[in-house]
Amino acid sequence: MASIKILSPQLANQIAAGEVVERPSSVLKELCENSLDSGARNIDIEVEQGGIKLIKVRDDGSGISRADLPLALSRHATSKIGDLKDLESVASLGFRGEALASIASVSRLALTSNNGHDAGWKASCEGRDMSVALEPAPHPVGTSVEVRDLFFNTPARRKFLKTENTEYKRIDDSLKKLALSHMDVAFSLKHNQRVQFNLRPAIGQVEQEKRVANVCGPAFMEQALFIDNNHSHIRIWGWIGLPIFSRSQSDLQYFYVNGRSIRDKVVSHAVRQAYHDVLYHGRHPAYVLFMEILPSDVDVNVHPTKHEVRFRDSGSVHSFVTSTLRKALAADRPRDHLQNNKAEFGDRMDGMSFNDKDTSQNMLPLSQTHSELSKDWTRSEVREGKVPISAYKSLYTSNFYSQEDSEIPPFGYAIAQLKGIFILAENSQGLIIVDMHAAHERITYERMKAGYDDQGVVSQPLLVPENIAVSHCEADLIDSDKTVFSQLGFVIDRAGSESIIIREIPAILKGSEVERLVRDVLADLIEHGSSERIREHINEILSTMACHGSVRANRKLTLPEMNALLRDMEITERSGQCNHGRPTWSQLTLDELDKLFLRGR
Repeated sequence: MASIKILSPQLANQIAAGEVVERPSSVLKELCENSLDSGARNIDIEVEQGGIKLIKVRDDGSGISRADLPLALSRHATSKIGDLKDLESVASLGFRGEALASIASVSRLALTSNNGHDAGWKASCEGRDMSVALEPAPHPVGTSVEVRDLFFNTPARRKFLKTENTEYKRIDDSLKKLALSHMDVAFSLKHNQRVQFNLRPAIGQVEQEKRVANVCGPAFMEQALFIDNNHSHIRIWGWIGLPIFSRSQSDLQYFYVNGRSIRDKVVSHAVRQAYHDVLYHGRHPAYVLFMEILPSDVDVNVHPTKHEVRFRDSGSVHSFVTSTLRKALAADRPRDHLQNNKAEFGDRMDGMSFNDKDTSQNMLPLSQTHSELSKDWTRSEVREGKVPISAYKSLYTSNFYSQEDSEIPPFGYAIAQLKGIFILAENSQGLIIVDMHAAHERITYERMKAGYDDQGVVSQPLLVPENIAVSHCEADLIDSDKTVFSQLGFVIDRAGSESIIIREIPAILKGSEVERLVRDVLADLIEHGSSERIREHINEILSTMACHGSVRANRKLTLPEMNALLRDMEITERSGQCNHGRPTWSQLTLDELDKLFLRGR
């Protein structure tokens, strides 16, 4: 084995460059982050041949003095941190002090700057020759960095680059991530002398939504919910896509912590938990989310590319993200997507006919009594879904609705049933089509969940307590996180240093693989600091029960039954999707119907 020796500065720079400089997009990311840290409000980027021939970044930031220019190209030289205390609460995007040195070691680099006190100066260096040439150069306040001929002196690495179009696509993606994280900064991009985009500063929410639409596409903004939630020293805000705007891949997921784009297992898992029972199997949610947290509560110094972070209290972060997104999705109602236009509809009621035959065998499983038929229902009770099915016939055949009652509910009123599967309803905007089984399945499921929570968890003692061998770390969790299990009906005690014993389980989980479930929960607690597996398993059982207990296809419904279902959908959480994530309703507006039949042409 060869003797130990210290690496030369040139070789050390080459190794560091391998961590920082993967491809042209990573060079652009580092340069733009330096511009943002300098307080720039306008950043202009120019690239040629996908960034391989040229990457030029120009900003109007604070600039660099003549004395600091050579130091800026040295390894581990930075103005952003000074001691250990600064490192423990990093507030800037860059802080390692090795980006420019690493980039310079594999390119021909020129750094020109003016800090407003000196005339402009230019520092140049090239490849392995790390000597810096300094010369005067006129330049407005700010900094320009030119990176030419990337990997010209390391052909082995250059051959791993992709085609020009592929490398440019990565540059485009990287810049768009930065544009989302700093809405108040203007960005422009040229490729091969052609302007690709020019994003103006976005200060207000309307302008910010326009920028998000420019980056993620207008379809995302049309199907997105805005959220903003604060708790203690943490805030999360941004836009989350509706479940119907799911993706086949996780390609439209942007998450930022204190302005830094990151990929984090805790956050990804928390988002999946929030979409658990509203997203179709195998689909991925779309979102643009920003988290603001105390710098001391997050460690950004865990990965050379700064793409990963570590939270001081990952469990609370996980719970906060999940609960915020889950509440936002649950609060979404059809009225948020359908305008409650005012319209007179007394004439519509006159044309409705009803089947006078006994339909007691066809009624949906809702409570009803004969005394309710004669009750004087108020209009608000009808709109809020408090009227039982049996009362609808008397309501429609009476003068309850008149010309004075001009507000149509979001889903309007049923006019027919199609093939025993779909409900056709007319609202103020056009035609509503409802999958009656999917809709009733969600209504039943949400009622069962609410009932289960209201009644509390019923535990059932095991005839023979189950002993499980676990690791010492997992056994410690039983002592420290006992409430996680007890709140959901489990009674688990520690039986030894590496064993636990299950004494009671939730009655609804009878017959389930309890040992596997407990092991999965312990694994989640270790990985993410929290777990929703028990709750999810209970919900899966309730979902199956709701599916079997819902109205089936090819079952004939009366108009009152269909209207009762529409009213329930309007007030039920997550009614836009069934338990399996399929959409429950769709709408065709009058304009869309006119287009189908070429009306008005």
